[in-house]
This record gives sequence, structure tokens and C-alpha cells, in this order.
Amino acid sequence: MKRIYLLLLCGILFSFMGTSQTIETINTPIIKGLDEVAPFSEGLAAVRQGELWGFIDKTGELVIDFRDDVVWNKNPDPDRTDIKGIRYPRFKNGLCPIQQTKDEGIVYYGFMDYQGQVVIEPEYLNVTEFNDNRAVGIYCRKTFRGKNSFQLNIYEYTFTEAILNTEGEIVWPIKTRDGISMIKKRYEMPELTASLISSDLIAIKTKDNDFEISLIKTLDQNHEKLER
Repeated sequence: MKRIYLLLLCGILFSFMGTSQTIETINTPIIKGLDEVAPFSEGLAAVRQGELWGFIDKTGELVIDFRDDVVWNKNPDPDRTDIKGIRYPRFKNGLCPIQQTKDEGIVYYGFMDYQGQVVIEPEYLNVTEFNDNRAVGIYCRKTFRGKNSFQLNIYEYTFTEAILNTEGEIVWPIKTRDGISMIKKRYEMPELTASLISSDLIAIKTKDNDFEISLIKTLDQNHEKLER
């Protein structure tokens, strides 16, 4: 069998020698200068140039141009399912996490689709990738309350850990989150306390560091929406 393979390889090489083609010409790069190539996920693979990522399809065509807002970590935490656990940009359930730094200097997270269009606005301080068309995130609501004596804007922030669907709708509230400072110098990305363990169940970590299991399907099945 090995001899047959060798004979075939020799035949291919001799055929190249008899034409103007070379091994180099038949392996002409489609894209050059890449620093990293991620595995395919849902038909697309992320490719990196410096700090920018784009996406190629299975023909090698660049279908989403290089951009700086996709989520990735050089040193991800493999034990986490949230933003800090993401190694490469990738699509799950048709969506890929993106990020945006807003006025207070804090990074918010949302999602884009296969065309690179933002479909879930960056309004979450932490979020998981989608699984079974659901994700867990900490939604931040910012409300203008007026100006202080120095004519600086005053805002009130409320935080809700919740389950969202692929349309960006919050379909299940988990808990109100407190103790999150929105001052850049004091800000730390809040950890999620809940995780999806099936399409209908979540495990929630309590203040006592034990876990509770909750059923989550009722609101989503009835297509009800929660006011943000």
C-alpha cells in the first residue's frame, strides 16, 4: 500500500515538472499575513491580524471584514462560561459576542449576526455565549436623573441578571444584582451567578455558595416579554 502511495506521489510530481505549474503556484494563498486561525463554528472561522478579527467561510472567502469589537481572550479561564472564558470569536446559534466601551469607560457586551450586523445591542456587563437559543447575562439599565451643582449628569444604574433569547428579548429574570460600581477606577466585571444546565433549567448560586435549580420555560413558551 505504501508503495502505491509513493508511485502516485511521484506521478503527481512528474506531472508538475512537465507543465508550468509548481507546488508553490497551486498553493497560492487566499489570505496572507494572518497571526491566528480559529476552528470553524457554524460554517465560519475567525482569523486574526494583530488585534483585529475577521471571518472566512469554507471557501476561504473573507465574509466578515476585520474588526476590533469581537470578544476574545489571549488567556481565557477554561472554567468559566462567560466573557472571560471565550478564547476565539465564534458563532453559536447564529450570534457572536461583541463589545463596546461606553462613556464611563466600561465595556458592555452584545451580539452580531453572520453578516456582521449588531442584532443585540451592547447592554450587558457580562454574558455567556448562546446555547439552545438562550444566554445568561447581566443587563445594565442607565437612567438619567438630572445634573448636580457642577452641571454634571447624574445617572441611576439598575442591574438584572436574566436569560435572553436570540432576538435580544429578556425572557426570564433571575435576580437583581447589587454592589456593582460604575466608576471606572472601582469597576470589576461582575460574575454570573446562574448557568443554563438544560433548555428549561438553570442552576443559581446563592449567597451561601450553594445552588438552587429553577424552571425557566414558562415566560419564553408563552412569548411574553419583560419590560427593561
